[in-house]
Amino acid sequence: MNPSHPTHPTDENKACEEEQEGRNAESRPWIKAVKALEPIYRIKALRLLLPLFVIGLVFFEGRHLFHDMSAGTMLRELRRLPDRDMLLLLAAGLAAAAAMSGYDFVVRRHFRLEMSRWTTFRFGWIANTSNNVLGFAGFTGAGLRALLYRGEGVPVQTAAKAVVFLSPVMIAGLSIMAWGDALGLLHASKLFDAHPWLYPAVWGMALYVPLFLAMQRSKLYARWFNRGESQLPWRVITASLGASLLEWLSAAAVFTLAAHIMLPELPVDTVLGIYVAAAVAGLVSMAPGGAGAFDLIAVLGLQLYGGHANRALAILLLFRIFYYLIPWIIGLMMAAIELIPRRKRNPLTENGKMQNAFNAWQRFWSWPGQNAYIGDVGVWALSKLVLAAGAVLLLSAATPGLLGRLELTEGLLTLPVMHISHHLSVMIGIVLVMLSRGISLKVKRAYIAVLVLLVAGAGFTFAKAFDYEEALFLLLVALLLWISRSRFYRRSAPLGAGRIGAMLGISAVVAFLYSFVADHSGKGFLHHLPRSFDRSLLLSSGEHAAGAALGLAGAWIFLAALLLLRPGRPPGSAPDEQDLEKLSAFVGGKQGNPLTPILYTGDKSLFWAADGEALIPYAVIRGRLVALGDPLGPMEHASRAVQEFQAYADRYAMTPVFYQASPDYLPVYHENGLRFFKLGEEAFADPAAFTLAGKSQAALRSVRNRFDREGFSFRMAAPPHSRELMDELRTVSDAWLGGRREKGFSLGWFKEDYLQRFPIALISGPDGRTAAFASLAPSEDGGRTMSVDLMRHLPGALNGVMDLLFIRLLEWCKAEGFERFNLGMAPLASVGGSSKSFREEKLARLVFQYGGHWYGFQGLRRYKEKFDPAWEPRYLAYPEGASLPLLLLDLVRLVSRKAD
Repeated sequence: MNPSHPTHPTDENKACEEEQEGRNAESRPWIKAVKALEPIYRIKALRLLLPLFVIGLVFFEGRHLFHDMSAGTMLRELRRLPDRDMLLLLAAGLAAAAAMSGYDFVVRRHFRLEMSRWTTFRFGWIANTSNNVLGFAGFTGAGLRALLYRGEGVPVQTAAKAVVFLSPVMIAGLSIMAWGDALGLLHASKLFDAHPWLYPAVWGMALYVPLFLAMQRSKLYARWFNRGESQLPWRVITASLGASLLEWLSAAAVFTLAAHIMLPELPVDTVLGIYVAAAVAGLVSMAPGGAGAFDLIAVLGLQLYGGHANRALAILLLFRIFYYLIPWIIGLMMAAIELIPRRKRNPLTENGKMQNAFNAWQRFWSWPGQNAYIGDVGVWALSKLVLAAGAVLLLSAATPGLLGRLELTEGLLTLPVMHISHHLSVMIGIVLVMLSRGISLKVKRAYIAVLVLLVAGAGFTFAKAFDYEEALFLLLVALLLWISRSRFYRRSAPLGAGRIGAMLGISAVVAFLYSFVADHSGKGFLHHLPRSFDRSLLLSSGEHAAGAALGLAGAWIFLAALLLLRPGRPPGSAPDEQDLEKLSAFVGGKQGNPLTPILYTGDKSLFWAADGEALIPYAVIRGRLVALGDPLGPMEHASRAVQEFQAYADRYAMTPVFYQASPDYLPVYHENGLRFFKLGEEAFADPAAFTLAGKSQAALRSVRNRFDREGFSFRMAAPPHSRELMDELRTVSDAWLGGRREKGFSLGWFKEDYLQRFPIALISGPDGRTAAFASLAPSEDGGRTMSVDLMRHLPGALNGVMDLLFIRLLEWCKAEGFERFNLGMAPLASVGGSSKSFREEKLARLVFQYGGHWYGFQGLRRYKEKFDPAWEPRYLAYPEGASLPLLLLDLVRLVSRKAD
C-alpha cells in the first residue's frame, strides 16, 4: 500500500521510474536518515572504547614487566598462604565493601528517604560492588542505585537527585589521601622519580577537595547537586567527605594487608603511597575498577621497592579477589533476591514464634511462584552468577588441586574417574559461560539446562580433586536459580547466524584461555612437588590441551542440541486460505483500515487477541515482531490486544513494533509504554469535492484532454479477471520491473490470487493494449475509503499517464460514492519541524529538506497537493529501549525482503 506517486507532474514516466526504484516510499528514505544518525552513535561507541584503548596502551607500555612473571610460581606462592591470612583478607574485603554503604546512609538522611537501615545497607552493597567491577566513571553504580531506590518506592525525581548528589562526592576521599603523596607524607618517591607524569595527576586529584569545598557553597552547586535548595549544611559536607574517605581508606587497607602478607618488609606508608598513585592513574583511565592503569602502576611501585614481579602480581590478585570479586558475587546474590514484593505481616501469627517460623518456611518454599513481577536487576545478577560459576569451574580445572585432597580423592575414586570429571568440568564451565546470556534473557530452557549443569558441575569438581569450596558455590548459585524459577518464562530468544558465530568464537577463546592458564600454572607448580607425590594425579600440559579441545567439542555438541530442539521464533506461519476466509469474515467490510487489503497477500502472520475480538497482523525480522498498522476490531479491545501482543513478543525475547500507527491509537500505545517516531503523512483526497474546473486545475484538464485526443481510454475491470487480462498485466508488470525484485510487507506485489480479489483500473492506448494499470484496495471500513495499490505502466508510455490514471480514479470513486481516496504516503513530511522535536526527527527533517537528489521528498508532497488532500500523520510505535536507527534499518530490510 501507500505507493509513492510521481514527483514531477510534467514527467510522469520518469516519476514512475523513481517509483520503480522504491515504491515503498516509506522505506528508502530511512536508509538515508539512519546514515545521518551514524556519527552520533559512533561518538557513544568511542566513549565506551576509550577505557579499552587506555588499558591497551598502558599494558603495551609496561609489557617488559611481565617477562619475569610466572603464573605457576605466583600460584604456588598463593597456595602456600596459611588459612589465617586468607580469612584476614576475607574479613578486610567484606568490611571494606560494607564501608561503602556509608554513601547511602548519607543520602538516606539528607534526602529523608523512608528506608530501613538494612535496606540502605543492602542497596549500598549491591550498587557499590557492581560499580567497582563494572565501573565506567560511576555510571553502573548510579544506574543500579536509582533502580533500587525506585523499587523501594522512592520517587524517580528524588532517586535521580540522590544519584546526582553522590557523583561529585565519591572521589573526594581519594583526593584527601592524594595530599599524602603530593606533600611527601607517604613515601613513594621512587615511583614518582621513575614516572614524573604521576606528579601532575596526583596534584590534580589533591586539589579536587578544595575545589569541591568552594563549589558546594555556590548557588550553581545547590541547584545541580543539592535538590535545588540552599547551600549544603556543614554536617552533610562532613558526613559526605567522611563516607568517601572511609571507602578509600578501607580499600587501601585491603591492598596494604595483601602487600604485608606477601612482602612484609615493605613499610606501610610506602605501600599506601603506591596505592594512592595507582588509584589516581586508574581513575584517570575511566576503566572498570581502574583495570590496567592501576595494576601497572602498582606493580611498578612494588618492584621499585624490592618486590619480585610474581609477588607483586600475587598482591594484585589477592586485592582483586577479596576487595572486588568476592564482595561483587555476594552483591549479585543480594541483587538476585532483591526486588521480591514484600509481604505484609499477618496479625494472627504475631504471637507464636514457631508459627511465624513455619509461615516463613512456607513463604520461602512457595516463593517466588506466587509473585508475577520480579525485577530485571535480579535476573541480570543471576546471569552474572552463572558466568562466575563457569569461570570458577574453569579456573578450578586449570590450576593444580591441593596435594592432600588429590591423594584423598584417589583413595575414594579411581584415577580415570578423576580425569573424566576434570574434563567434564571444563566442558560444563564453557557451556555455563555461553548460557549465562540465556539466563539474562529469562529463557526457561536455558534455566533448566543451567540448573542441571550447575548440580553436575558441583559433583564433577568434587570428584576431580575434592574441591568442596567450588562445589558449594555452584550449588548456592543453583539454589538461587531454583528459588527464582518463576522468572524464566520465555520459550526462546532470537538467535541469528551472527549471534551463533559470536557464541562459537567466545567459547573458543574461553577454551584457549583455559589451556593457556593450565599450561603456565602447571609449569611453575610441578618443579616444587615432593618426590613422594604421584604426579599422575596431575594432568600434563598435553592433557590439558586435549581436555580443552574435548571440552570445547562437547560444549558445541551440547549447545547444538539445545539449538536444534529449541522452539525457535514465534509461530508465524503464513495464513492459508482458511485463515484468509476467517480474516474476511472478521473484518466483515466494516472493521478494516487502509492497510487491511494488503493482508490478503499472505505474507503476514495473524495474531488473534482479546478472545478473538481483535487482530494484529505482523511479520518477523531479526529479533522484532513488526505489526502492520493498528489492531483491527473495536477500539475498546485495542489496549488489551496490544498488551497481549507485547506479552507474546516478550515470551520469545523479541521487540514488538507497530508500523504506520494512526493518531487515533496513539493513546493506546502510549499507555502501554511505547514511544513514537513520525514516519510521514498520508494523503486522503475527497472525491466528492474533486473537479477539473477552475484555473488551478488547468494542468490536469490539459492532461485529460490530450489523452482523450490521442485515443486513450479508461475502464474498471471487476474480479474475477480473465486469464487473458492477467497475462497482459503480467507483461506490463515485468516490463515495468525491468528484472528488479518486488517489495513486500506494507506493499502489494504482482500476485495473481491477490489481484483477483480487487478491481483493476486500466488505461488502454489507441491500439487497445494496456498502457498502465492500478489495482484498487477498498479499506473495508463501510465503503468509505478506496486506496490505490499496485501501479504499473509500459516503459515509453506518454508523459502524464499517471495523472490521467488518478483523474479517472477520482472520478470513478466520486461516482461510486466513496468519501475518501487514499493517495499514499509522503515520507518524512512535517517531521521534526519543532525546536523541541527529538534529535532523530530533526535529522529526518534535514533529509526531507536536502535529500532531493536521493528521493523526491518535497516534490512528492507537492504533487499530491494538486488533489487538495487532507493529511494524516503516520507513526512508528516502539519500546523505549529499542535503538531507533537499527530499528529503521530492520524495517527497510523487511519492506525490501523479496516477496514470495
